[in-house]
Amino acid sequence: MQADSSRTALPIWQSLVRHCAEVRQSHLRDVIARDPKRFETFSLEASGILLDYTRQRVTRETVSLLLDLARTVDLPEKIAALLGGNIVNNTEHRPALHTALRRPVGDPAGANLNANGRNVMPAVLEEREKLEHFVQAVHSGKIAGTGAQAPFDTVVNIGIGGSDLGPLMASEALTAYRRPDMRVHFVSNIDGCQLSDVLAQANPATTLFIICSKTFTTLETMTNARAARQWIVEKLGSAAPGRHFAAVSTNHKAMDEFGIGERMRFTMWDWVGGRYSVWSSIGLALALAVGVEHFRAFLAGAHEMDTHFAEAPLEENLPVLMGMLGVWNRSFLDMHTLAVLPYDQRLHRFPAYLQQLEMESNGKRVTRSGRLVDYATGPIVWGEPGSNAQHSFFQMMHQGTVRPAVDFLAPVHGSCGRQAQHDLALANCFAQAEAFMAGMPAAQLREELQGAGMTPEDAAALALHRAHPGNRPSQILLFARLDPRTLGSLIALYEHKVYVQSVIWDINPFDQWGVELGKKLAGQLAPAVADPEAGAAKHKGVAGLLRYVARWRD
Repeated sequence: MQADSSRTALPIWQSLVRHCAEVRQSHLRDVIARDPKRFETFSLEASGILLDYTRQRVTRETVSLLLDLARTVDLPEKIAALLGGNIVNNTEHRPALHTALRRPVGDPAGANLNANGRNVMPAVLEEREKLEHFVQAVHSGKIAGTGAQAPFDTVVNIGIGGSDLGPLMASEALTAYRRPDMRVHFVSNIDGCQLSDVLAQANPATTLFIICSKTFTTLETMTNARAARQWIVEKLGSAAPGRHFAAVSTNHKAMDEFGIGERMRFTMWDWVGGRYSVWSSIGLALALAVGVEHFRAFLAGAHEMDTHFAEAPLEENLPVLMGMLGVWNRSFLDMHTLAVLPYDQRLHRFPAYLQQLEMESNGKRVTRSGRLVDYATGPIVWGEPGSNAQHSFFQMMHQGTVRPAVDFLAPVHGSCGRQAQHDLALANCFAQAEAFMAGMPAAQLREELQGAGMTPEDAAALALHRAHPGNRPSQILLFARLDPRTLGSLIALYEHKVYVQSVIWDINPFDQWGVELGKKLAGQLAPAVADPEAGAAKHKGVAGLLRYVARWRD
């Protein structure tokens, strides 16, 4: 493959390169000090979410040039193509219609969405209605376990990747809205520990399992599903799985063999990638946790962001601005990582969710036309809840040689009713953003230390250790409260941001070929790990490891 210079050769790209060299010469603290109205210029609100990007290393010219780049690569047309059902996943020849999953019932404008010549909306709405009826029947006890002595009070979602991260993150985020009579657990890891911990505290008679696997063949998911099925059979008898297992899949033959009852089956479509699927029946566990009305509000928030994305001009479009700022940080300022720091414990799984959304989507090195890129694409995404992060890796962020871009996220109202404590979290959030921006110059520290009685020599030596260079770019996403509607808007905002960046980088965000090789090799090595002595002769590359497995297994 040849290097693709189609982006870097654009005149607007080169203008941004030259402009970046100018911006690098300025410090954020000086830029902000010179512009008392910077917040009015560099903030934007949409769908109940405020983006404050005053601490990004941008000027008015930067934003203007970035939007010129977006227009040059036909971003508005690409947005319309995504939302209109065009084939945007070019390697698999599919549309990406996750936005269809949150279109409201009875909306004349959203009644038709054609993909490959077929209107998908009737099937989407039919499936949503089936999910809602199922959730209501479980909550009322009409659908219950073997013996029907009591309604289901425990739900165990078995999946991995998008079939786990989305509903898990959302159910944790919406803890304040969860039904008190329904405990929801998530099992993904193949090693059996999660499943063992869940089964140890579950009552088989009142436990419902949901198997989420499009093909019903995913190794991790089906290993856990078979173990859970064996547990149910041992506790309740061979006929029990049909009452205690629901599934989201397209493989009806495999569901038949597993014993999934007809009314316990839900479908998914190949035009929805796993990391975009929480809005579909993959969200069944979430709907069971929070109830139908809150699940509808979750979808409505996402649809509101979809509408904003479709209709707002580029300069007032929240996902577009976030996406372009991310391109600026990654491809021009050489920021290799993005730290996501929620100042609300309920969002503790949000960084992990974004890791898949962003890195599986834009972790690509080949353009849509099949040429190697010669510019930086998606960053490494990582993070933790804010207060914990401050006492963990903020040292590196403030004074280390690695300089991540930063997304702060915070609701104004706390999620657990302890507002005074949450106000302290907000204060920390704002303070850290200011500290990353302004830093603390060594000269100022020397003066303070000398003023406290330290000698000039000692003050100069210590100031070097205590100085903060600052100039670390960050942005704050602020919202009133973490409710279902806002969470839906927030997730959709990041989904669309990822798509915007994929258009600028000319990559396909809807395939994930990098995931497949490890799966294939794992399948080949599984028999060798089960019989390591025989496997060592066949798999030379890991023969030494297999000999240790054999020795320590005895």
